[in-house]
Amino acid sequence: MEKRNVLVLDPLGTLRAELKQFEDPSIVLHYARSVADAKLLLFDKACTVGLVMFDVPSALPQGEIERLVASASATEWIAVVASRAVADAGDWSFALNAFHDYHTLPADLQRLAITIGHAHGKACLRRALDRAHQATERFGIYGVSPAMLSFFRQLEKVVKADLPVLIGGESGTGKELVSQAIHKYSQRSSGPFIVVNCGAIPGTLIQSELFGHEKGAFTGALQRKIGSIEAANGGVLFLDEIGDLPLELQANLLRVLQERNVTRLGSNHPIPVDCRLVAATHMDLRKAVDAGTFREDLYYRLNVIQLHLPPLRERRGDVPLLAEVVLRKFASANKSRVIGFSTEALRAMNTYHWPGNVRELINRVHSAVIMSENRLISAGDLGLEDYIAIQRSISLEDARAAFERDMIEATLRANGNNVTLTARQLGVSRVTLYRILNRTVAS
Repeated sequence: MEKRNVLVLDPLGTLRAELKQFEDPSIVLHYARSVADAKLLLFDKACTVGLVMFDVPSALPQGEIERLVASASATEWIAVVASRAVADAGDWSFALNAFHDYHTLPADLQRLAITIGHAHGKACLRRALDRAHQATERFGIYGVSPAMLSFFRQLEKVVKADLPVLIGGESGTGKELVSQAIHKYSQRSSGPFIVVNCGAIPGTLIQSELFGHEKGAFTGALQRKIGSIEAANGGVLFLDEIGDLPLELQANLLRVLQERNVTRLGSNHPIPVDCRLVAATHMDLRKAVDAGTFREDLYYRLNVIQLHLPPLRERRGDVPLLAEVVLRKFASANKSRVIGFSTEALRAMNTYHWPGNVRELINRVHSAVIMSENRLISAGDLGLEDYIAIQRSISLEDARAAFERDMIEATLRANGNNVTLTARQLGVSRVTLYRILNRTVAS
């Protein structure tokens, strides 16, 4: 019989006395008198269920209990209170939102055993979901779509190579997250990770920010400043929105990359630096070179390895996964009663174009968690109520494209992904088949 480990946080021993007659061979009770002891038992015994005794007056501050429950989201919690405590304990909103159930004393042991069984089953389902999410996460990034699986394969090679990287992609796709992964999983992980947003620093300050300055180098330079390039020595320097770097500073940055040293403003002494440069931009730098707003020689220095993050609209199947991950993290941290998304909310999210990409999804989910009055987030909570009707009114062209895609994918699988055999079986030329494939993928 499977053993169910249950933590009992009982500072004064009140509940222990009540449970002396508790008999269930499948349930093992582990008692703790402090939050510190409870944390050790949760880790050591992998408790799926926790009982918390709320005495009157309380032997533990409510804040400590809240932090314990929030830090053990894979455990289902049951509150046990003296009957008078329900009226006297004040605000029970936290217990109502965070606890699976509650019992009053004297304990009904048969009912408590049933409640523990239900809570254990729910905890097991939650842990299975956590394992599924872990299987879809790599380098701290979530994704199961073909576009992201391809990106992960590229990133796996990039982290191992100590060369400059240029990350492209629309705003909000997660370029800084990728730069953090390059640092964390590379041989430079023990070194510093320095971030400079070239588009957020005024032009008059960015030279000092990057290269540093000596005391008295200019009016207002009251003390020496170490620049970001020098600070990144031994680690990774991430230059976000590199396309916004002024032309005159692009030449200075190129010199640093070529000579591997930096000179502070007001100094004539070059300082050796050894850092890996990772740059990111939402613009097409090749077009910027042609327009004369970005140096071609610097472009080739940066573009040794290029990564491109796909926009969220091209990551088929990733939206529900990302939304669920964001919801669980944010709801847990904010003690929210929200537990998931309604079916219509999921449909609306899958229909929406996501011009702000992952950043917009995060913002919409955070807002919905705070503003929702229900346990399931609706399309209206996400501000996407207009997209429910769009999902329901699929056009004939969309239906035809979906049918073609499904038919081609099934035939390709049947023929071992042999395009020639597939085209022959479907009665079309290879050129026509490729054209249909390109059209359906783009849609």
